Amino acid sequence: MRQDKFTSRFMQALGEAQSLAVGRDHQIIEPAHVLLALIDQQGGSVRPVLQKAGGNLQRLRSDLGEALDRMPKVQGTPGELHTSNDLTKLLNVTDKIAQTKGDQYISSELFLLAAYEDRALLARLLKDAGFARGAVEKAVDDVRGGERVQDANAEESRQALEKYTIDLTKRATDGKLDPVIGRDDEIRRTIQVLPVSYTHLRAHET
Repeated sequence: MRQDKFTSRFMQALGEAQSLAVGRDHQIIEPAHVLLALIDQQGGSVRPVLQKAGGNLQRLRSDLGEALDRMPKVQGTPGELHTSNDLTKLLNVTDKIAQTKGDQYISSELFLLAAYEDRALLARLLKDAGFARGAVEKAVDDVRGGERVQDANAEESRQALEKYTIDLTKRATDGKLDPVIGRDDEIRRTIQVLPVSYTHLRAHET
């Protein structure tokens, strides 16, 4: 497992999963801790992926909480915390998926894909909440935008792009762009203005 190759958001979520385990008196960090931390994380990739996939996010979060409530609590041994075999396996699968995609860093949304490969608790909870594997895979591709993860801060960059820019291709696909047919005058004015604006900009540069 290439721990030095996790994105900063994924590393942050793993730290938050550890805090969840400590707060609940759990001695072992399980995949459910990590997924719940990823869902609650601000600025990460997992929540946007799940929102795009169209399942019941509130049910998934509730089911994860109930699964954590059923885990054994250990008191009197503060600081003794271990990673479960299931979580280690899942992180290794996530690493493998990242390598298959040609990523230099392991981003958090790939943890969702690894969960389906594992076919254990997380896969069942995702399915029960209406998150079909195919829909999640498509949502992951949409969030990634065809880009490989070559930077530890890639997930922050994605969120900035989504927040401050408009995806015209997606809007056109969704039929949300204003039609141009019958608007010849506006189009001609735009064509006339663009060269003037470019010439004005070049004049300021020189």
